[in-house]
Amino acid sequence: MQREEKQLETSVDALLNQVADLKSSLGSFICKLENEYDRLTWPSVLDSFALLSGQLNTLNKVLKHEKTPLLRNQVIIPLVLSPDRDEELTRQTEGRVPVFSHEVVPDHLRTKPDPEVEEQEKQLTTDAARVGTDAAQKQIQTLNKMCSNLLEKISKEERESESGGLRQNKQTFNPTDTNALVAAVAFGKGLSNWRPPGTSGPGQPGQPGAGALLAGASSVQQVQMTGTSSQQQSPLLSGVQMAQAGQPGKMPSGIKTNIKSASMHPYQR
Repeated sequence: MQREEKQLETSVDALLNQVADLKSSLGSFICKLENEYDRLTWPSVLDSFALLSGQLNTLNKVLKHEKTPLLRNQVIIPLVLSPDRDEELTRQTEGRVPVFSHEVVPDHLRTKPDPEVEEQEKQLTTDAARVGTDAAQKQIQTLNKMCSNLLEKISKEERESESGGLRQNKQTFNPTDTNALVAAVAFGKGLSNWRPPGTSGPGQPGQPGAGALLAGASSVQQVQMTGTSSQQQSPLLSGVQMAQAGQPGKMPSGIKTNIKSASMHPYQR
């Protein structure tokens, strides 16, 4: 009898340690979700789930160990019920159970579900037993088909969202070419100094000088405007050149025009 009690005590201590570790891990994970949700990464969440899964597996191994007695065969009987606050109970339960009275005992020492829940569970079990094998198989196939369609739609949405993100993030210009174009337009960087013949400035090779222009103008015949045969020509006005030979961009004119004075009338008295 003492050996069984000692073995039960050791098993309960091991279970308490495992449950305490599991509780600590759950508390840390909940704290991360509540306070660090903005910088929480998916690999960190997976690590927390992996830790919780490992601790649950360890707890199940402890429960299924051959040296662990069957806890379902153990009976817990409340010896003292009091409506007063119990400080020791409050400390052990971390403030969750301040009193051990008639109100809380049925909830904390219950080994079976509530009567309403138990009745619903029995009803579901009865309904499941009434379904035939063929009907159950058809329902299973229908459910699997619905799940497959749903997974296909979810996968399609994910692919479309990923492709849309790639299209939005795709660069449609070359920064190097853009910078080179801006530098060429604004500062003339990279442009060639070569110009076609005949378009260079004055005094540059390839442009005819002022002497050549004057030489060409000397070959133009002078034209004189005359009146009638009885009218005498007036040497009052000399020819006026139309352009300066040295002025860039304009061809100097060698044509001289004799204009009759307005003071001379053809019919003098």
